[in-house]
Amino acid sequence: MAEPRNRYSIVSLIMHWTIAAAVLAQVLLVTAHEATEGPISREFISLHKSVGLTILVLTLARIGWRLANPAIALPGDMSRWEKALARAVHVLFYAALIVIPLTGWMASSAAGREILWFGLFDWPLLPISGGRDAARGFMTAHGLVVKGLYVLIALHVLGALKHQFVDRDNVLHRMIPLIPRRP
Repeated sequence: MAEPRNRYSIVSLIMHWTIAAAVLAQVLLVTAHEATEGPISREFISLHKSVGLTILVLTLARIGWRLANPAIALPGDMSRWEKALARAVHVLFYAALIVIPLTGWMASSAAGREILWFGLFDWPLLPISGGRDAARGFMTAHGLVVKGLYVLIALHVLGALKHQFVDRDNVLHRMIPLIPRRP
C-alpha cells in the first residue's frame, strides 16, 4: 500500500477524494441551511457539524499516512518557487482542514450546543466556556479560515490544470489515474 513511484496509492486517492467530496458537501450544507428555516435548517447544520468532524478525523489520518508514506517527488523541471508554493499550499490545506472543524467544534462547545454525529452518538464537547460571545469569536475565525480554504482550492486546481495543459507532465495522472500517463 506504499506510494508507487509514478502515482499515489489507493489509500491516498481515497483519502484525497473523500475529503474533497466532504468539503463540497459542507458548502452545499451551509448553502441549504441559509436557504431554509426551522427544523430542516437545523438538520442541515447538524449534518454540517458531523461532516466537519469527519473531515477533521480524515485529515489527521491523512497526515499520519503522509508521514508514513512520503509524497512523490515533484517534477525535477519545476522551478524552486513553484515547488515552494506547492508545498506551502499542501501544508496550508492540512492546517485549514484541521482549524476549520476545530473552530466549529469550539463554537458549539462554548455555546453548549450538542453535536449528534450523524444521529449515532453525542460527540463530546470541548471544555470551553464563554457562551455566545466566545462562540461568535470562534465562528468568525471559522469563516475566515474557510475563505482561505477557497483560495487554496483555487490555487490547487489552477496548479493541477497548469501541470496538465501547460507543462504537459504526469502530475495530474498521479491523483486521477483515469487520465492517461504521458510518455
